[in-house]
Amino acid sequence: MVKKISKGSAGSGKGSARSAGADFAAGLNTSKLAASVKDSAQQIWLAGMGAFAKAQEEGGKVFDALVKEGVSLQKKTQGMAEDKIAEVTGKMSAMADTVTSKAGQNWDKLESIFEQRTAKAMSKLGVPTAKDVAALNKRVDELAAAVARLGGSKAAKVAKAPAAPAAKRARKTAAAA
Repeated sequence: MVKKISKGSAGSGKGSARSAGADFAAGLNTSKLAASVKDSAQQIWLAGMGAFAKAQEEGGKVFDALVKEGVSLQKKTQGMAEDKIAEVTGKMSAMADTVTSKAGQNWDKLESIFEQRTAKAMSKLGVPTAKDVAALNKRVDELAAAVARLGGSKAAKVAKAPAAPAAKRARKTAAAA
């Protein structure tokens, strides 16, 4: 601890009349005072150095403890973030599936509407449908068979030859429509 400085009796005389012994005692008190101040300053300096060393030592421990807490907190928050990402990813996948399903249904409806309008326009223009062409092919085959029965074998060969290319053309037209 810091030493207390005690007051001496050196300054207790009146006026300027001092004795030689009093001056000697005052000088002795002054040197004791200087030594005491020097000792106190030395102790304060050493106490400061000790506090600094202690702070450095404890600071390293505190720093390490803070790093450990930071790592722990990072792991917790990273786990929570990954959970949230998985949850959001699941929701987005479900929404994407719903949107894809609705888009497919709408595409099917659009395709159906297009087919209906195209058939209606072709009907107004007098273009035969695939059913009409198939019915005509069937009718041509029936007529060719009837002609073959009536005219004999020569007529059947002649009747079948032109009917076959017409039937192929009709099938191609039906497939294109």
